[in-house]
Amino acid sequence: MYEIAYERPASLTQAIELLRSSGGRPLSGGQTLLGAMKLRLAQPGTLVDLGGLAELRGITREGDVLIIGAGMRHAEVALSEEVRRSIPALAALAGGIGDRQVRNMGTIGGSIANNDPAACYPSAALALDAVIQTSERTIAAADFFTGMYETALGETELVTAVRFAVPRRAAYVKFEQAASRFALVGVFVAQTDAGVRVAVTGAASAVFRCRQLEAALDREFSPAAARAVTVPADDLASDPNATAAYRAHLVPVIAARAVATALGQA
Repeated sequence: MYEIAYERPASLTQAIELLRSSGGRPLSGGQTLLGAMKLRLAQPGTLVDLGGLAELRGITREGDVLIIGAGMRHAEVALSEEVRRSIPALAALAGGIGDRQVRNMGTIGGSIANNDPAACYPSAALALDAVIQTSERTIAAADFFTGMYETALGETELVTAVRFAVPRRAAYVKFEQAASRFALVGVFVAQTDAGVRVAVTGAASAVFRCRQLEAALDREFSPAAARAVTVPADDLASDPNATAAYRAHLVPVIAARAVATALGQA
């Protein structure tokens, strides 16, 4: 095992100073970073633990916006009365991430900053027109997720909160890879006053909006309308778990299930 310095700052300001001075990596829930370190895919000289920062905690609602602190764990989001009341689909999504251990350790900020191509939270952020609040600025979800494991975050910039627009109704459904419980295809459907937004995870190199489904569901918000959509396989991922063609077939099927859930038909 190589030598690692461990720092546990008392404030967000101190955390950023430590990251700048040490060139280290922030540690939130650690569900991805610690696994990567075990495999020697990541070898940070310093870990800056964000787990004790009160500035990253809390769940509040301001008007039609639900604000979740980056340090909130998946289990806390799933069990939050405010989340269940404001965006039940988001609570259900959080409750379906990984297993109990992952849900009790992983954080929403860590998941969004990591931007795994099969993670669940990025689809919610994109479909719910979220704004990512950082230690330096605010970034629209549409501009935040830039590629596979890539985001618009700067080197020492930290996610501090996520601001979700509360929809009229929404639902998230995923078709899981049995061993990892990551999404082979996950679809978050949100019906808002401005129209329907559909975000897909697990199917490509990064989360994306499916405009074909959005157009169809704007015309008719029904499972049948979603199932009738043909999604091209050209830009979708092929791997040992599923081909691009299979994922293209799954997207409208899973979207139809999400619409049924949003309508209370599932």
